[in-house]
Order: sequence, then structure tokens, then C-alpha cells
Amino acid sequence: MADPYGFLKHARAEGAKRPVAERIADWGEVSAELPREERDQQVRTQATRCMDCGIPFCHSGSAGCPLGNLIPEWNDLVRRGQWEAASERLHATNNFPEFTGRLCPAPCESACVLAISPLAGGAVTIKRVEQTIADTAWEEGTVRPRAAAVSSGRRVAVVGSGPAGLAAAQQLTRAGHDVTVFERDDRLGGLLRYGIPEFKLEKSVLDRRLAQMRAEGTRFVTNCEVGVDLTVEELRAGFDAVVLAVGALRGRDDRVVPGRELTGVHLAMEHLVPANRFCEGDGEPAISAAGKHVVIIGGGDTAADCLGTAHRQGAASVVQLDQYPEPPHVRDDAVSPWPVWPLVLRSYPAHDEGGERKFAVAVERFVGDDAGHVRAVHLRKVRVEKDAEGRRQVIPVSDEVEELPCDLALLAIGFEGVEPMALLDGLDIQLSRRGTISCGADWQTTAPGVFVCGDAHRGASLVVWAIAEGRSVAHAVDSFLTGSSDLPAPVHPTALPLSVR
Repeated sequence: MADPYGFLKHARAEGAKRPVAERIADWGEVSAELPREERDQQVRTQATRCMDCGIPFCHSGSAGCPLGNLIPEWNDLVRRGQWEAASERLHATNNFPEFTGRLCPAPCESACVLAISPLAGGAVTIKRVEQTIADTAWEEGTVRPRAAAVSSGRRVAVVGSGPAGLAAAQQLTRAGHDVTVFERDDRLGGLLRYGIPEFKLEKSVLDRRLAQMRAEGTRFVTNCEVGVDLTVEELRAGFDAVVLAVGALRGRDDRVVPGRELTGVHLAMEHLVPANRFCEGDGEPAISAAGKHVVIIGGGDTAADCLGTAHRQGAASVVQLDQYPEPPHVRDDAVSPWPVWPLVLRSYPAHDEGGERKFAVAVERFVGDDAGHVRAVHLRKVRVEKDAEGRRQVIPVSDEVEELPCDLALLAIGFEGVEPMALLDGLDIQLSRRGTISCGADWQTTAPGVFVCGDAHRGASLVVWAIAEGRSVAHAVDSFLTGSSDLPAPVHPTALPLSVR
């Protein structure tokens, strides 16, 4: 069993990161590479802090991991140096731990019992342990293709190759179905490929997993927009079931701000996608922060991705704006009691690399030069509150206007749902009021035999929720095709994190 005194013997320790001057000079991952023996010993020590609690909230879907990762089990296997067994337990619930170990904000750590009180020294570094288990498995060659023993003879189309689509495809392929993944871009991966910067997820990590899936029998078709290049009639005729994992890529835009039409004011993805294409070898990006004064509007993950990208492109300065006041640095139990996702200031490695953060401010207008290019932004102090109908209101609280130099403005203020597409029109699927695709308890949309999962269903969310929904929809599709299923279904279509209930 676990060492119940481990957290008293050892302090929480994050993984080492490369020096700032070194990492902003390239696009490699931020984490520092340690000698294998040193890395393993450090992570084994961190895993020893896990107490294997009587009620492990870390793998509770409502507060911790929506995948139900068996965290105490693989923590103890790591503590004992049983890396291959730890990998087996991790992969039993998570198709892509090398993705979540790098990208997930780790709600499991917020729900860790050691996070209740600062006296316990902080949560177990679950995310660090997870990534190390996954990386070790790849290094040792224990991640192998798992082809199905028997073919069902049924054909499934998965539309979209992001984490939800890939998880659904892998599960269904392993269940014996003939699965084809369609991707409209020229490369596979969805936001993993073109939305997540290279310094957070080197694409070689994605490519090796795709190679495993190909070896298992999953087929991939790129440069194919289903509904256009492959008609709905052809889709229906060629497949017994369809999974929509098309994401929620319609960016939220603040077009009411004067000056929004100026050259140099862009949605965040208009900046991130070309930067990722540059890393793939597609040439210099059309939108670059090189030598520019950059203003990023937004305070979340996407804003931090823009920040780190701007640093690596050689921005002259970067300022990140957030409409909300600066959150507390430690959990306030009156606002977000354990084990819910806490309201705290979240800093990313990109914030250690430079730039300035301003809170409780909003852009009043973008100011242009004679050529119609943005040259500055005007800011006002604001507060955010909700009206009687629950709608968010941004209210100025000062007459003072601050001007910031700005050659490039990036709107990283979230996403509004699924983009308009011919496929949905052809299937006669209507979007919900939230801009998402609704489904029943069996993950099936209003179109018979057509299922939905991931951001397309729940709105822009975490990679771990995408994988969980992909696994669950695979169970539903398998049951639809064969009458029953042994595949796991970690979440229900109505499942929500405890923090938003």
C-alpha cells in the first residue's frame, strides 16, 4: 500500500524548466530534459506523497479527473519503480496520457486531499507523474498497437481528428469496427496540431500516437471537408454510424469595439495557426509579433498561448488584458471550497518569459494610423457584473483613459460554438442556443446514427473532457452497432464539472 507518511517526508516539487533565454529562442517544449535516472527518482519521490486516500477525489469525475484515472494506483506503482505496470493502469482509462500530461490544467490536483490545507504541502504533482509514466512507456517501447482480434464488419466515420475524435476512433477500432477519420485540414490533430503551440506539445508526440493508431487499423483522410468533398449522401451510404467531433472553433469576437476593423486586430487563432504551420515547415506566418507592440485581450489558456508565441517571434513588448480583477493567489474557501476547481491566479510558463498583465480593464477603442493600421488601444478600468437576467455586463468605473502602444491586437476571449458547415445542414442538425450540437442520453443527435462528442457537444473545454467524451461516445456507437458494449463510458452527456454546477 502507499506510504501514509510520504507527504510529510517530501515537499511538492514541480518539474524543472529550461532557462527563459534558451527556450524563447526556439520552439521546443518548455520542460527541461533530465538524465533518465535523475528524472525517474524525482518523480518516484513525488509519487510517494500520494496517500491512497479512502475517498480519492482526484479521480472523481465531478470534481477531479473526468476520465476516472486510477491515480492512487499508478502513483504507488511509480513509487515502487514498476513503470510498465503504471503505464498499463494509466492507459486503461486514458488513451492519450502524453497529451493530458502536457496540456491538462489538472483538476485532479485541485481535488487532491493534500490540497485541502497548505499545511499538507500542496497537492501531489499528479500531472508530472502522469507525463513521466507516458514518456517512459514510449521510451521503453511498451506502447504497442492493439489491433482487434475480430472484425465486426461495421463501418464508422469520425469527422474531426482532435482529441475527442481520436479517442473515439481508437476505441472503436479496438472494438473491431472499420473506422475512418476525416479531417478537413492538411494534417491530423485538430487543435492539437494547429491550436496548441509547439512549446507546449511538440508535434512528434502527436505523430507517434497517430502512427500507433494507423498500425491498429484506423484509416485517416485529410484535406476532406465532409459535406462538401464527401457528400452527406456518400457519408450515409458508406458508413453504419457517424461521430461528429468537429470542435467548437467559432471564435468569440468583440465587433462592437470601435476600431475593430483596423488592420492588425485579429482573433487569437489567426495568430496561433500560422505560427504552428511555421513550426511544421510551411514558411513564415502572415501574422507575426516580430518587432511589434502586442496587446492580448483575454486571460485564459489561449491568451497564454499567444503570449508565449509572441515572445518566440520577438515581440517588442506584450501586454495581456483581463476584464476581471486579479484573482487571489491561494484558494478562498468561501468562494471555491475544496474540492471544486479554485478561483486563483493562474500563471503559465509564458508569464515567466516576460510581458505585463493588467486586470479589471477593457479596451474602449482601437486607435489607427492614417493607413488604417492599429497603432494603440485605449483602456478603461471596469467591473464585471450580471444583470437581472444573468447576462454579463462590463461597466466602466473611471473616466480616466490609458493609451497603450499596439501594432498587433489579439482577441483571445473564447469560442462561441460550432462553426457553420455544410455537413450539419445536410444532416438537418440545428445548433443549440449555446452554439453546440445537442444529443440524447445515448450521445445520438437528432439525425439517426449520428453521434457527437467533445467541444462540439459541450463547448470549448479541456483536453481531458474531450478524451472522456470520445471514449463514452465509442461505447454508445459500439452498443448501437452490436446491441451491447464492453467499452468504458467514463462520462454521461449531461456530466458537468463540480465547479460549474
